Amino acid sequence: MIVHFVGGPLAGRVLETTDDPWFGGWFTIKGAAGKALYVPVHRDPVTGAVMAEVNENRPVGR
Repeated sequence: MIVHFVGGPLAGRVLETTDDPWFGGWFTIKGAAGKALYVPVHRDPVTGAVMAEVNENRPVGR
């Protein structure tokens, strides 16, 4: 699966992970870049690639 990140500390980055599809749920990153919550907003039915946006409406750090 390939995840394209939009917004937040991972904006513009691409993550390639297992071959398993990601159908939903939060993707959380933590580290030197800070904390951010990402949620999948689009999944390409042909390639399985996912576009994940940072959720600006939820307080970070919880």
